Amino acid sequence: MLVKKNISILILLVILKFTPSLEAQSFGFGCLGFVGGFGGFSYQNYAPTGLNEFVVSFNAQNESTATQSLETFSQAKGFRAGINLFRANFSGFILTAKGFYQSLSESHDALQESSNGNSNSNYSIKLKSLGVGIDLGVSITEILSWKVLDGSINFNSAVLTESINSPESSSEIIYKSPDTKIGYTIGSGFILDVISDYITVEGLAAYSFINFDNLLSDDENNTIFNPNSSADVIEAGGFSAVIQLNIGFSL
Repeated sequence: MLVKKNISILILLVILKFTPSLEAQSFGFGCLGFVGGFGGFSYQNYAPTGLNEFVVSFNAQNESTATQSLETFSQAKGFRAGINLFRANFSGFILTAKGFYQSLSESHDALQESSNGNSNSNYSIKLKSLGVGIDLGVSITEILSWKVLDGSINFNSAVLTESINSPESSSEIIYKSPDTKIGYTIGSGFILDVISDYITVEGLAAYSFINFDNLLSDDENNTIFNPNSSADVIEAGGFSAVIQLNIGFSL
């Protein structure tokens, strides 16, 4: 019996020795012990055709008194923050599911002079988004991965603030998008491991679709734009970029 037992142990050891080892999948942010948050800088090109029509009209009306003309709008900057709900590495292929909040803004001033003193007109637009998305990547080296495809669906809103200050008076009117607009972002990027699964730097270059046909005052009775214009306030999006820091926490 002892001999048979020893033979059984020897056979088991030989099987374990020559059987190919099974590698466990590597999991990251938001899965099996890790949840991750991220934050970083975001940049967005867009085509505010209707808004820029207003800028051209504004400058023409104030040409005789302007000491600084109002610049056209084209690019917004701000931040993105969110959560990597799930990130898993399957034999070198990386799948991520995420949710985020993004706030971007662009602001310009115009100055006019008069006999009573100088006046200032400021126009500031904010573009806000709630997004959900996924990305699929592949490992290139131990510390660098390529995000082959990064896509998200975004729920967008826009707010334009008109502030006019003169020696006689000051006023502020806020114009908002009546409805949340659905857009999308699709692009590619990279993931750089600083401390694997815990700290990574991530970059994204993409195209973002944005559209707002009009912006209305709080009482929805006023629009800053020419109602006879066929152009949307923001007709399209454009190139966007994000650079962010991911931090994972063990549950």
